[in-house]
Amino acid sequence: MKKLLLLFMIGVFGLGCSQQVPKVLKTSFSQEALNQKLEDKEGKSITIQQILDQHKGKVLVIDFWAGWCRDCLNALPKAKELEETNKNIDFVFLSLDRSKEGFDKSLERFEMKDKENYWFSSGWKNDFNNYIDLNWIPRYMVIDQKSAIAKYYAITPEDPEIQSTIDNLLK
Repeated sequence: MKKLLLLFMIGVFGLGCSQQVPKVLKTSFSQEALNQKLEDKEGKSITIQQILDQHKGKVLVIDFWAGWCRDCLNALPKAKELEETNKNIDFVFLSLDRSKEGFDKSLERFEMKDKENYWFSSGWKNDFNNYIDLNWIPRYMVIDQKSAIAKYYAITPEDPEIQSTIDNLLK
């Protein structure tokens, strides 16, 4: 009986903490989300709008991750594979590490220094993450050539919709 109760409690806890697909799959960003500030590797401030502007005209994959996130680290090899398969598109990595020191260490430890990385110095709860319903990481988004959201929600780089979205945008 104790085992049954334990299994039930684990199941309820697992469902309560699991990542849930947002009810509305958004296709654009709010002005507040676009104004959200991040920091680059050198500590300079940049907005989401500025990041998107740098990639306008290209397909962009945004990868939300953190060095403390086991699921993110497990996904890194497949994310790298997705990058290597799609050399003609851009990738941006948005870190949810808890400190600048943690961000810097993660970039070094996981060999991410040569990639385009930014850090949410404001923490997890901010205008951008709240707008996109960020409730778990890793998370992946595909942005089209006009900076609109083409694929709003994916939790693994192996999600076949990521590749099919990229392929459709490149037609």
